[in-house]
Order: sequence, then structure tokens, then C-alpha cells
Amino acid sequence: MSRIGKKPVAVPSGVTVTVEGQTISVKGPKGQLSWTLADEIEARLEGQELILAKRNESTRAQAMWGLSRTLVANMVTGVTQGYERVLELVGVGYRAALKGTNLSMQLGFSHDVEIKPPAGITFTVPRQTEIRISGIDKQAVGELAAQIRRIRPPEPYKGKGVRYAGEKVRRKEGKKK
Repeated sequence: MSRIGKKPVAVPSGVTVTVEGQTISVKGPKGQLSWTLADEIEARLEGQELILAKRNESTRAQAMWGLSRTLVANMVTGVTQGYERVLELVGVGYRAALKGTNLSMQLGFSHDVEIKPPAGITFTVPRQTEIRISGIDKQAVGELAAQIRRIRPPEPYKGKGVRYAGEKVRRKEGKKK
């Protein structure tokens, strides 16, 4: 039995949640998000709480129950606080800069790597070796951070590359004489 699905989603003041059939729309100070529930799940709004329930006892309904609750809770958090991922550039000559809204990075290639932000996502570069990716959609922010990291992942010998803030890179010893 899902312990996550049982818990109601609290709707803070300033956030509007509308349920139209299987579609849930969340509107807050930072923007608006919507998501369509699976057919096995139903949602109802009771006061300042959104309650998700299973329509049947199938295995898929059980799996989708907790997932749906978590995704709706992430939407509420996204429109109130937003999400942010921080990437660090480690390596000699590795740096990042903003060109308008685009992110331009020098990562040891013969060319600069330019990334255009998708709708709803912004880049900030407080230092040349730090990139902050922020937006209201948790999945989109995390996916973009992963794509940027994939361009030059940290290597195990010197630790050079793009890494998440606080990520520990396991180092290898290298050759011995």
C-alpha cells in the first residue's frame, strides 16, 4: 500500500488548483503548470487540500497513486518556490558566461558550447565556474542540468568536467612506475 498516495497535497495561500476531469492545473505567483492524471486515479479538492484516490485496486493504480501525488506536490512547490540546480565547472580554462539568455561554455573543445534555454528556464552565472539553472518545472530543470553535465562529465583521473554542486567524484590512482 502506498504511504505517499495517502498523504493529501497541501495547497498554500496564493495558489489556485483546478481539477477538470483528469487534468490538474496549478497556478501560483511564479507561473502555471498542468498535468493529466492516469485513468486509474481520481482527484478531489477539499478545502485547502487536494486528495488523490485510486479508482480500483490494480497494480498499475497502486503505482500511479504515489507517482501522481508526488508530481502534483512538485507542481505546487514549483509555482510557489521554484527549483534550482547548481553545476560546477572544474578544469583549467573551463568557464561559462551568458550571451543574452543563452549559456556559452568553454569546456576544452575547439569550439564554445552554446545552449539555448527552453521556455520557463533561466540560466544565471554568478561565477565563471558556476551555473545556476532555475525554473518552475522540476523535471525540466533536472533534465537540462543532466544534458549539460553529459557534454563533459567528470573524468576519474583529474576530476575535470561539469559536475553537480557537492558531487563527489571517485578518483582513480593512475599509472605507477
